[in-house]
Amino acid sequence: MADKKAAPLPASSGGLMRFFEDETKGFKIDPRIVVSIPISLIAISWIADLFFAP
Repeated sequence: MADKKAAPLPASSGGLMRFFEDETKGFKIDPRIVVSIPISLIAISWIADLFFAP
């Protein structure tokens, strides 16, 4: 069983899987917040353009 865990991953996806499993330092932000902030800024700019356009 220990030999299977130590076996290298396939070359095609081995590096990617190990990259995404690593934890890094820094802020953890919910993906919904990251998506909602730009969408809300776009909506606010469209509304401002409708009401304040000459």
